[in-house]
Amino acid sequence: MKKLEDLDLTLKLEKQEYKKRLKKLQFEMLNIQQFLYQNKIGLIIVFEGMDAAGKGGAIKRLTRPLDPRGFVVHPISAPQPHEKRYHYLHRFWRKLPQYGQIAIFDRSWYGRVLVERIEGFAKKEEWSRAYKEINEFERLLTDDDYIIIKFWIHIDKDEQLVRFKERETNPFKMWKLTEEDWRNRKKFDEYVEAANEMFAKTDTENAPWVLIPGNNKLYARIKVLEETIKHVEKEVLRRGIKIKSSIKRKK
Repeated sequence: MKKLEDLDLTLKLEKQEYKKRLKKLQFEMLNIQQFLYQNKIGLIIVFEGMDAAGKGGAIKRLTRPLDPRGFVVHPISAPQPHEKRYHYLHRFWRKLPQYGQIAIFDRSWYGRVLVERIEGFAKKEEWSRAYKEINEFERLLTDDDYIIIKFWIHIDKDEQLVRFKERETNPFKMWKLTEEDWRNRKKFDEYVEAANEMFAKTDTENAPWVLIPGNNKLYARIKVLEETIKHVEKEVLRRGIKIKSSIKRKK
């Protein structure tokens, strides 16, 4: 069973090695995008994690080589008043990618069993049944022509504090730090507990969770690219998708 406590947060990557591997992996990611487009397979990538864990930086490196016409990044925040008139999954259905395109969710439907659970926005019976609802939602998609991979980028309390302090003094990053971030920090352990339960109940073969050590940003960014490429290739083989073209990899 995947647990945050089992992550080795000391893993790191030197800058020279990072740059070398980044270029190769981004080229492969571009090939992945073209393969998905030609074969009409949708890719859904979910990012969750602690505040300041580096989700945005990982998404930026993942999407940098891609044709902007073929992907969209959805930054997910609290539902708007009109969205509360529907089932909580409704707003995510509306954001699913077309076949052959990529949708990246910066936060996702897992808010139901994370922030909504911890902050009391969802009743216990609501978030308790959400695990099954989410599994069925993801299974419906992966039984169709979609591939799903879910990332949790994790940092420890000390690293989070360092990044918060850096944001406080950096005029280009101040906007990223809010009072809500400081409030959530006080519930760090509660989020770890909720996340571990989430992994236990929603880590499936068709839509796996990949836990990424994030104390070193360079390591995390490379790992996200590697795992995305590996999972797409695995799913193509596992599910026997009829391939109209091949994923060509640079030697």
